[in-house]
Amino acid sequence: MSIIRLRAVLLAGAAVLFSVGAVTPASAAASDVATSDLAVTAAQQKAVLDYWTPERIKALTQPSSDNPPKAAADGAPWTGPAATFGRLFFTDHGEDSSCTATVVRSANRSTVVTAGHCVENTDLLGENPAWNANSLFIPGYHDGQAPYGKFVGRLGVADQTWLANDQQNAAKFDAYDQAFVALNPNEAGQPVEDAVGAAQKIGFDTPGDADVYQFGYPRAASDPAREGLPEYIGERLAFCHGPAKHYPGTADYPDSPDEWGTACVMGGGSSGGPRLRDFDPATGSGTVVGDNTHAGFFDAAGKVCPSDATENCTRHLVGPQFSATITQPLYERAQSAH
Repeated sequence: MSIIRLRAVLLAGAAVLFSVGAVTPASAAASDVATSDLAVTAAQQKAVLDYWTPERIKALTQPSSDNPPKAAADGAPWTGPAATFGRLFFTDHGEDSSCTATVVRSANRSTVVTAGHCVENTDLLGENPAWNANSLFIPGYHDGQAPYGKFVGRLGVADQTWLANDQQNAAKFDAYDQAFVALNPNEAGQPVEDAVGAAQKIGFDTPGDADVYQFGYPRAASDPAREGLPEYIGERLAFCHGPAKHYPGTADYPDSPDEWGTACVMGGGSSGGPRLRDFDPATGSGTVVGDNTHAGFFDAAGKVCPSDATENCTRHLVGPQFSATITQPLYERAQSAH
């Protein structure tokens, strides 16, 4: 199968940008928005903070290797500004896990974007859908450190269609593998945007064919030479950079119509990480136009590799392109949460 779901357990149109404090009117698609209260009361928030002990977080770190450092456009450690990117910890059907999430500009200054399966998911059989528990976001995470504090999830927001995901029908469901979390303030009472001093723009209906940066906290690498390096064990931020390609899926496993991503070796744990265009490495800012959800493979001629023949193919980390139809109503609901 040419699509490898990055669950943490292991295009025409002009860009629409929203600035800080901008709240747009709810659209007709708002009826498709599903929400779940995650941790609202002080007691619920404390329970999540108490749950994520240093030892529990450390248990989600993979073993280091003796591989020498290796960096390329399809995967390298990120050493630039990183405050808006962070690890999202949660419990999925009783199993602790982590993804990546990004602070985006919002009216409540408390909103992050991630993948749908990082917020609501099925079990490994594609059954028993449930909202993930113990949601905790740590922006700027590195080596067990929380430089801007810890932010407990308050409200999970996903599309109703995603809640019916069966882990089988990519053509139907992959477009909906995106979600938002509205966060509680950190221990100092700061909204996440104030604590990190920055936020990314978010774009809807932007062309997918663009030069992009993709970020994540992977706990694995598809390249054996990079497996076990610090940026592939969950402890540090990694990135990939290059032209995004459209991934339609394979003949026997077609994908949703607007899945994009660049060549990238980041594995599980990078799910939910952002795909940014117009990104400035010096400032660490750009426009989030999609999220990391799964892998697609292309041969040297740029053609999609068959599901059962990916050995000599290049792995791309792909995911849905954000749209006014699916993404914007979710964003509007999340940024209005208090």
